[in-house]
Amino acid sequence: MDKGRKISAGIDPNDHSILAPATPNGCSDASCERHSSRMAEPQASGSPNDKDKSWMMKTLEEKKPAGRFGIFGQLWFQVLAGTVIGILLGHFVPDVAVAMKPLGDAFIKLIKMMIGPIVFVTVVHGIGSMNDMKSVGRVALKSIIYFEVVTILALIIGLIGVDLWQPGAGMNVDAASIDTASIQGYVASAHDQSISGYLMAIIPDSFAGALTEGHVLQVLLIAVLFGLAMAAGGERSKPMMTVIDSASQGLFRIIGYVMYFAPLGAFGAIAFTVGQFGTASLLSLGELILEFFVVCAAFTGIVMGTIAWWCGVSLMRLLGYIWDEIVIVAATTSTETVLPRLIEKLRALGCEESVVGFVVPAGYSFNLDGTCLYLTTVAVFLAQATNTHLTFWHELGLIAVLLLTSKGAAGVAGAAFVVLAATLNTTGTIPVASIALILGIHRILAEGLTFVNLVGNTIATIFIAKWEGKLDEHTLATAVGTNAARRRLGIAA
Repeated sequence: MDKGRKISAGIDPNDHSILAPATPNGCSDASCERHSSRMAEPQASGSPNDKDKSWMMKTLEEKKPAGRFGIFGQLWFQVLAGTVIGILLGHFVPDVAVAMKPLGDAFIKLIKMMIGPIVFVTVVHGIGSMNDMKSVGRVALKSIIYFEVVTILALIIGLIGVDLWQPGAGMNVDAASIDTASIQGYVASAHDQSISGYLMAIIPDSFAGALTEGHVLQVLLIAVLFGLAMAAGGERSKPMMTVIDSASQGLFRIIGYVMYFAPLGAFGAIAFTVGQFGTASLLSLGELILEFFVVCAAFTGIVMGTIAWWCGVSLMRLLGYIWDEIVIVAATTSTETVLPRLIEKLRALGCEESVVGFVVPAGYSFNLDGTCLYLTTVAVFLAQATNTHLTFWHELGLIAVLLLTSKGAAGVAGAAFVVLAATLNTTGTIPVASIALILGIHRILAEGLTFVNLVGNTIATIFIAKWEGKLDEHTLATAVGTNAARRRLGIAA
């Protein structure tokens, strides 16, 4: 073939790849090098987790707004705008703002509707894909150890903060004169709390009931059992695992659709809060609110920052990575609204599916660091406000009780209030009626506790994945790594 024929055939005469010897598949080494490398990529990352991670990254990229919308297309901006409009409506037209409550409730219900199925398929697929069943037990044990250590730290830091600041000193409230009509429902629920009742509640009445009732621990229980059964089934379980994998992708896409309503939900939730409780309660108990937010910031910066640093994670970059979720949680005061998205983002961050699927749902009941800060802070504040003297042993006993009762809060703002009532009822030292003092600012305090819960569970998952050796450190460092971690891995800072 001469030069003219090469050009007429559309072949570059300077392309010497046509002279290279043909490979068995009928193409030359040089011309097929790129093709063969592309074909080899799926084989090199053939584990289920790698496939899921690449799909998850693609899903996250698809959720980025089109360039023509700029910042207005960002979810966090839309939610923030809805929140600001809700605050203004609640302040200037409170009666109308209170009527917006169904918007917030509807969004939260839409998310809760998806939590059970998503936790189920994530845990089953993660455990069912594992070859080493001992690792399931190791992840569970390491999770419990981590949860208990950090929870104790949160309780102690919350106690030290309120003891030093003393926001309730000098209020001289007579507990007998407090109107308790508004808290009767919470107190009644608190009387029903017990260790045996809590443990029995983990076991669902039926397999399907766990998925429909939305109890995270019940879903986690049946998912772990089902995942173990799938892993034991070997080759015979593969068709079912394929179905579960496909269902997982479909469920996460539904969450993507639901998130379009997040700005509306944020607007309704915050408008109701400001319209119902007003700004007067903010001013009257402003010192407690300020003290609690300072303690939350200190705990996040010192404790969470140190754990993140050990994992090679920049805390500020991590907060930027989950910024959408932070804004949604701030507006709805519920971490459950972002549970599916948190699972999605942690998998894309390099944490193995089996770890994410277990740690995140379990952490929503056992790793509520913000709730622990809230419980110690408010309990001691109420003692100070009612002139109830607490000795060192009283405070030590309070921490011991809270180690148990705090596990009953499930990431929803109202649950923490019930747990507070149950704790005061159990200790018998601080008047239970005094919780009426903070009813008006509870949702404001929930802004701080839900933020810490969200960040705490995010870092807990990364920490346990690293501890278990199931973390893609290169992917992690690229997204949220410290400069030192990036230099160590050869990534541009």
